[in-house]
Amino acid sequence: MKRRTLLATAPALAPVIVSFRTLAAAPGDLLNASYSPTGQLYRAYDALFARAWREKTGTPVTIHVSNGGSSAEARAVIEGLPADVVSLALAYDVDAIARAGLIARDWRSRLPDGSTPYTSTIVFLVRQGNLKRIRDWPDLIRPGVQVVTPNPKTSGGARYNILAAYAWALKANGGDTDKAKAYLRALLKRVPVLDASARNATLSFTQRGLGDVLIAWENEALLAIAEVRGKGFEIVTPSLSILAEPPVAVVDKVVERRGTRVLAEAYLRILYSPDGQELIAQNYFRPRLASVAQKYAARFKPVPMVSVDHDFGGWDRAQKTFFADGGIFDQVSLQSQ
Repeated sequence: MKRRTLLATAPALAPVIVSFRTLAAAPGDLLNASYSPTGQLYRAYDALFARAWREKTGTPVTIHVSNGGSSAEARAVIEGLPADVVSLALAYDVDAIARAGLIARDWRSRLPDGSTPYTSTIVFLVRQGNLKRIRDWPDLIRPGVQVVTPNPKTSGGARYNILAAYAWALKANGGDTDKAKAYLRALLKRVPVLDASARNATLSFTQRGLGDVLIAWENEALLAIAEVRGKGFEIVTPSLSILAEPPVAVVDKVVERRGTRVLAEAYLRILYSPDGQELIAQNYFRPRLASVAQKYAARFKPVPMVSVDHDFGGWDRAQKTFFADGGIFDQVSLQSQ
């Protein structure tokens, strides 16, 4: 098929305490560069944070958000987008900004859980009735099945999709890497278009009617179902998935220039508060705070997962092996056309 390319339960957190009493003099606006599926979450969170900030300091704050594919947002920051904070899909994209000298290399140690205040995983979204009988990864490469997934060159979320598929194929084939690559090759033959971002891929599936199955982050799949009030789509959970850990970080060079460090640090730390974690769960991401996770246990069911750090040697290695020019994705993608 010819394809077009378009550019486990977390431990309880220590209490997060933020003092607002010294913040009144801080500048009153902030820009968050975020990956595309977080739009609804940050609309809700920004309103919560603005209210808390004004109540404690008497100073209004305006939060601006730049949404796009995770890697595209990282590149925009590197090229001059004056984001005070980033909330991206994967650590590799934050590390890219750090390598450009805009974020300190120790950014992971600044907040709990490696600066990842929420998690997600990869599931399948199918049309109501699941007429193609999609149950697990092997079903995605059956004749007549059309798959929607975004482009891992521009979408950080898409990289999790590819790694999850490869992890299943590797396990199913007794660790045979050639057979795992062959599965990816067959899978990509079922993909008619690689959208630039996870959100665009979701819209292609849910609004444009493209494909029989969407490989999606769990939060995107749950949101799609909520938007149609449970009618039109179903979630299928595969037998093996991957732990998605979207990180957040202050962009040091920007906040130093703009004088917004205190505001930016408070903005990220409140994500870990009970109110922040409640909003995270309400917006379909898996919360880190154990008490909130327990409250939403029926929504976020246990899924066997691999992780990038444990099973792929971390993002630097995974990026080089799979997504750098000439890597496994390029190899199987070219062969699938």
